[in-house]
Amino acid sequence: MPAALKRFLPYGRQSIDDGDIAAVVDVLRGDLLTTGPMAARFEEAFARTVDVPYAVVCSSGTAALHLAALALDIGAGDRVVVPTITFLATANAARLTGAEVVFADVDPDTGLLTPETLEAALRKNGEAKAVFPVHLAGQTAPMPEIARAARRHGLKVVEDACHALGTTYQNGNETVKVGTTAHSDLACFSFHPVKTIAMGEGGAVTSRDPAAAQRLARLRNHGMDRRADAFEYGADAHDLSGQLNPWYYEMPEVGLNYRASDIHCALGLRQLSKFEQFAAKRRALTTRYDELLKSLAPAVRPLCKMPGCDPVLHLYVVLIDFAAVGKSRATVMNALKQRNVGTQVHYVPVHRQPYYRKRYGDIDLPGARSYYERCLSLPLFPGMELEEVDSVVDTLKTVLAK
Repeated sequence: MPAALKRFLPYGRQSIDDGDIAAVVDVLRGDLLTTGPMAARFEEAFARTVDVPYAVVCSSGTAALHLAALALDIGAGDRVVVPTITFLATANAARLTGAEVVFADVDPDTGLLTPETLEAALRKNGEAKAVFPVHLAGQTAPMPEIARAARRHGLKVVEDACHALGTTYQNGNETVKVGTTAHSDLACFSFHPVKTIAMGEGGAVTSRDPAAAQRLARLRNHGMDRRADAFEYGADAHDLSGQLNPWYYEMPEVGLNYRASDIHCALGLRQLSKFEQFAAKRRALTTRYDELLKSLAPAVRPLCKMPGCDPVLHLYVVLIDFAAVGKSRATVMNALKQRNVGTQVHYVPVHRQPYYRKRYGDIDLPGARSYYERCLSLPLFPGMELEEVDSVVDTLKTVLAK
């Protein structure tokens, strides 16, 4: 029988080593803490990692989602379809532009948006301008099918890939990396400490469109543009001899300060160098969980696997029939915490939040309700040992049996 856990395991945490610390210290000892060279270096490395021409780094995954909405000219009078099982930021990004949110239901056993729940949301609420499918826990929503549905309705597609760095999925015989935007206009990532790589706080938007990348970069920096070929008022940009004024910039539209500092990008770049190592460890831990949890079925089981998806899971979510085991979720979580197993619920359906209930009323989304009533995230991060998975599952068995 596995030994009791000797340390507390949160549901997720960063993995930082001396090389990460040295990379940050190098920036701190340099001349530029922000607006230096590290952002461009990180963007180039990240674009290579996800196999996409352009990546624009920013201050958080939330900022990435907001920038994506702004870059697609989403605003007042528009509707954006968002699956209700997601973090608050996915829906809030649309509202921050002035658009209205149309909450879609999800598959109860994966928590993911489907073409059917997308179509149902559109039938009930009318046409929309965009859809933001969420790759929950690291598994992909069925992107080829969602993209086909989106094209039928003229929707822009923004992938919330904040959980899914490293995940791939099949499109026929083709293997597609999340972030390549093969079936979307833009994809958004997060580098929060519990994600696959950590920047402290940070995010990125990926695109195949150079014009979109330029606009995203401008919007993250107050709407400022220093490119001479983009200036609208050339007379102001040059002195009497026609020489470009070195201080000059223009603001063709309002933007925000969503820049990522050199400090954050230095950490992100160093973390990115270990990405394959992190991904392999997450996959190994996931495989161990999958095998050990078979003994707890059907009361406890992992999320259903998406066909053709090879995920690098950000979260290890199990679905527990709490009524069948005769214990509330809070009771189980508290008992696990007392035994050094940290857990979390991802997520409270966003349409149930007070702000959205007051705005749109009470909405019945049965798939999301079923998912929410059963979901629980167990510890998953690269610093875990495989034997600790054994101990987590053994502890879960003990708690559920008592």
